[in-house]
Amino acid sequence: MTDASRPPINLLGRSVRDKVPPRTAVTGMIDLGERDAAIFRLATPYLQTRENDAHTLYSYGFARALLGEIPEAEEHIVLPAIILHDTGWSTVIEQEALESIAPGVDRSVWGHLTIQHEKEGARIAREILTEVGIPAADIDEITQIIDGHDTRLTSLSLNDSLVKDADKLWRVSPHSITVAQPRFGLSAEEALLLCASRAYNELFTPQAKSMSRALIALASMTQSVEISNCYVREIV
Repeated sequence: MTDASRPPINLLGRSVRDKVPPRTAVTGMIDLGERDAAIFRLATPYLQTRENDAHTLYSYGFARALLGEIPEAEEHIVLPAIILHDTGWSTVIEQEALESIAPGVDRSVWGHLTIQHEKEGARIAREILTEVGIPAADIDEITQIIDGHDTRLTSLSLNDSLVKDADKLWRVSPHSITVAQPRFGLSAEEALLLCASRAYNELFTPQAKSMSRALIALASMTQSVEISNCYVREIV
């Protein structure tokens, strides 16, 4: 019997599966849905650099969580924008893209690549959104958000704030911390300190700041000496 085919371990000794609620009954559970899945499929070829495909999906999850807390924002703008925001990195040589996002980067040397990815991302987004059949006015707002999502230090709107915040929240996700270690030659603790310092102060909404603090707290405890010494039952 392979590991994949083994039945789940059950220390209780009886099944409780009938007590597991349906997915639709659990607050916070999400999937992409038909529209966003179609957009993501078309965006995927442009996201296969520097793990941007995974970054996009995690950022999408944060965007959905923020929309649940900030209902005044418009999901038909925010969600397509977050899916497409980094497609422009596909037009930048990967090593040069890495230099442009490195800690302490000289923006006078590398900053033009960040601008390039924003403008090319807006162009790619317009093509994809037109193919999907998104209304022209929505396309205009979405592409305006994408063009400047990193370099524009102010927010154009609440929708823009949510896209910016969802993007930056990824920085303190477990995925980001794992990615930063080999990317910059850091330990797990160094990666957490770097990622956390590059996120919180750039967030716009109090809801995103609360999420950031929760993620940082989780990562801090995950890396703590105390948790590494916690009792772990050996299961055979």
